[in-house]
Amino acid sequence: MTRVLVLNSGSSSLRYRLFDGSRVLAKGLVQRIGEAGGDAADHGAALRRLMDELDLSGLAAVGHRVVHGGDRFTASTVVDDEVLATIEELIPLAPLHNPAALTGLRVARDLLPEIPQVAVFDTAFHSTIPPEGALWAIDRGLASKWGLRRYGFHGTSHAYVSRETARLLGRPVADTNVITLHLGNGASATAVRAGRSVATSMGMTPLPGLVMGTRSGDIDPSLIFHLHRVAGMPVDEIEELLTRRSGMLGLAGDNDLRAVQERYEAGDPDATLAFEVYCRRIREYTGSYLAVLGRVDAITFTGGVGENSRPVRAKTLAGLEALGIAVDPGRNERNETIISPDGSPIAVCVVPTEEELEIASEARKAIGSAEE
Repeated sequence: MTRVLVLNSGSSSLRYRLFDGSRVLAKGLVQRIGEAGGDAADHGAALRRLMDELDLSGLAAVGHRVVHGGDRFTASTVVDDEVLATIEELIPLAPLHNPAALTGLRVARDLLPEIPQVAVFDTAFHSTIPPEGALWAIDRGLASKWGLRRYGFHGTSHAYVSRETARLLGRPVADTNVITLHLGNGASATAVRAGRSVATSMGMTPLPGLVMGTRSGDIDPSLIFHLHRVAGMPVDEIEELLTRRSGMLGLAGDNDLRAVQERYEAGDPDATLAFEVYCRRIREYTGSYLAVLGRVDAITFTGGVGENSRPVRAKTLAGLEALGIAVDPGRNERNETIISPDGSPIAVCVVPTEEELEIASEARKAIGSAEE
């Protein structure tokens, strides 16, 4: 059996895809769950609706995206009561995301009790980052007690895209080093050596790193103390500021990069500054990962922005020709898969991400492991 149902549960939404191998049989989104006039009264009703509408015969597994696995899950895992309890213990690390995943897992187990449920963790791909890249220079006992370390996210995207880049270049994964740039409303950069993550821009949470739609990305931590002590802002309000009212929204008043880019091209000063901050941060991480990897075979853009924004790709890598990095204007404008000039030492690629397909693949591997 090769059919896998992939579920991505949000607090009020449920995105799904049904795969047969790599072929998509059905896909959709149930929205505004539990809200007046929404598509379903609760997640149970949403899943029952899917079961009524989809042909689930021959279903091998259900794969669930779970954002945070902490240091407890370093691979996709078949779900049992103990796994559920552990995911629940990890809610403090992902209070906005893990509860929704737990709801989806519990409802799916109840409705499909004979089908293996597999948790696929955003953080698992980054579990290979060595200690010198995962730990911060703080008290080690305190860090160990509270799980304070870099975990990283968008793991399914970075894993899929780095492998696809190697395939595109005709190279074995084991001999390919790639910097993957997942750019969307959330954004992260990852250094991948021989198919393994060795550095990534997000941290214990998805807040740090690149500038995002509403998240600040990297800041001086003392900014938090200053706002609390001097501006009198409560901690909860500062968290709200940095996660929901910062990033492109804070700089330009708009969290949608398409709108910011349109204003930038029209000469709007606020949008221009926001766009330049956004691209510079990506360039800074790209440069640091060149140093981490030593040898880089490709830089790959993915995600909604990475796959579609020609100006972001061009501006991010502008002026790096001395490092062997260049973007061919014509290829970039035509949105080709390889947008660097022929003969470039480092290929610049555009590879659409397929996170749901990666989750389906991980689910198959997990049940295969469980059956051995």
